[in-house]
Amino acid sequence: MKNLISSWVWAAPLAGLFCLLLGGVVALPAPLLGLVLIATVLAAVHHAELIAHKVGEPFGTFLLALAVTVIEVGLILTLMLQGKAGSETLARDTVYSAVMIILNGLVGICIFIGALRHREQTFQQAGVSASLATLSTLTVLTLVLPNFAISAGGPFYAPSQLAFVAIVSLLLYLTFVSVQTIRHRDYFLPPHDAAADLDAHAPPPDDRATLISAILLVACLAEVVLLAKALAPAIERAVAAAGAPHAVVGVVIAGLVLLPESVAATRAALANRLQTSLNLALGSALATIGLTIPAVAGLSLVGGFHLALGLDARSTVLLFLTLLVAGTSLAAARTTVLQGAVHLVIFGVFVFTTLVP
Repeated sequence: MKNLISSWVWAAPLAGLFCLLLGGVVALPAPLLGLVLIATVLAAVHHAELIAHKVGEPFGTFLLALAVTVIEVGLILTLMLQGKAGSETLARDTVYSAVMIILNGLVGICIFIGALRHREQTFQQAGVSASLATLSTLTVLTLVLPNFAISAGGPFYAPSQLAFVAIVSLLLYLTFVSVQTIRHRDYFLPPHDAAADLDAHAPPPDDRATLISAILLVACLAEVVLLAKALAPAIERAVAAAGAPHAVVGVVIAGLVLLPESVAATRAALANRLQTSLNLALGSALATIGLTIPAVAGLSLVGGFHLALGLDARSTVLLFLTLLVAGTSLAAARTTVLQGAVHLVIFGVFVFTTLVP
């Protein structure tokens, strides 16, 4: 295995630490902070991926999703604590954007390019169906139902309702994790005919390399949150200067934290491991809601922040269309370019209507 000391994944957290220390003295340019932030995110997921390779599937994909979601939660909480205009909708916009990016953009590109290279790909239907059922429930409870709750008047939940939904969301996510990793782990493993592809991976890292990656992973996650706090004003100014809706901030955050995971899922699809791609994508979407919503709900209840979760009518229609198409296109456990194209079209509509409401 390549010596970690000579790897770029050491340079990224060191650069992040240098920027944080220097930023307390002088104002650093936003492009530099952005590049270092992206490099640190990539380094964090690299270390998570190395640890995941040590523990195996489906623990590996779960760990990657968890690492990315910790980054996302940190970014959202950091921006919410600044208390600027639009912060009450930031969690909603980010979670909704993440779901749309994952279910349409990421799933669509994985299916599309995988089908272009391999013509047709297969996966375990039981695991994907369980993921989609859980995801559909979580998205409706957190992003749609607030509009129909009359205690506080949509798009807000009353405090008791918000606490209840946060607890239910967390419990449902933890139940899914237990099914994925313990009780029905075989549902999320690649089909037998694709199992041979897993043997092409490099041998697992030794215990020393795994421990080093675990330490660097924690360091990277902490740096990402602090760098995002420094970069947040520049992101919001850029969105305002472009005349774009404030919801674009949520799309930027979601796209940033999902970038490394998207690369990993795309590589897996090209290697004819669509099951791994779907585990990464759907697991990340589930973690985004199952962990982010309880976290921001707790902050809202403790700190007295207003938290608007209900989507507008346009977004609700696109969300229902996305869930319907995902359930239909992944129902046969076989995929072709057509399913990928359909998802990508919906993703294009989402991006365009976000920029031009």
